[in-house]
Amino acid sequence: NTLNIRMGNFTSTTGKFSDPPPPGSANDASAERSQSSSAASTSGRDECPVLTSSSMQSKGPVYDVYGQNINDPNRKSSNPVLEALKGTNVLDPRNNMPLEPNQLPCPGQRKQLPTERAVSSIPKGGVNGTWTFPSPQMVYNALKRKGKGDDVTEDDMEGFVAAHNSMNELTWRYVTLFEKLHAEECNCPSLLKFQGRPHDLSPLAWLRQQLGGGAPFDRHDWVVDRCGKEVRYVIDFYFHEDRAGTNEAFEIIARPALDSFEAALDRTKMAIYSRFAEWGLPCPITGKPGSIGQEARSASST
Repeated sequence: NTLNIRMGNFTSTTGKFSDPPPPGSANDASAERSQSSSAASTSGRDECPVLTSSSMQSKGPVYDVYGQNINDPNRKSSNPVLEALKGTNVLDPRNNMPLEPNQLPCPGQRKQLPTERAVSSIPKGGVNGTWTFPSPQMVYNALKRKGKGDDVTEDDMEGFVAAHNSMNELTWRYVTLFEKLHAEECNCPSLLKFQGRPHDLSPLAWLRQQLGGGAPFDRHDWVVDRCGKEVRYVIDFYFHEDRAGTNEAFEIIARPALDSFEAALDRTKMAIYSRFAEWGLPCPITGKPGSIGQEARSASST
């Protein structure tokens, strides 16, 4: 009742992968959804309307990287102390991250790293744009700040960031597969907000660990805007040391959180659709070849 993605190892001198940052922030509103990559099109994004500049004001909430509603009229004004500390390397107590994206080389850095940020195909809820990935310099600084960069060099960052971005794109691909079960209700889902929860094992991750499997190196909770309805997804990220360098080194397990009966039903449907597609059988409900199941099987073999 979950979907798994397996992907190859990134190019690295160490062959290891540390906690990947989630999508960083929303890109400029002028980045039209029509500029999204082909990954977005395969997820049904080509059916979504392109908003004009005059319709940029969203009726729904818009969240920042802290998960705070930035267009809430009742939102408290910024903390003047935090505002005064912007531009420094002081951490924001709300998420233990720098108050501003740190694009400066960190102490001891030997090589210059790119500061350009890649635009993802993941649509950002509430605005006419997509989320933006962190730059190689931002990721390098984050790893050093968290004490996880001892075995990562500047030369590793290109492959590291490429793996991070690919994992997030693939995660969104799986999320949209589940969302296609509700295409009649909403054919334009978007990622509203996210939260990293690396220290909180999901029930499935806990069960796998109890059965002798390894723990995920990270967990994200993504909240999808299903045309005004918020739906939470749980994503576990695994790295298998014994499969380093193969197509099964990384494993992503994405599924709707069991916050409702509908989510449980979606998990059941997807399990049936993908299993019958694997067996080469038509959908047991419609009697026809199931496109969602076939897409799920295709994504699983990526």
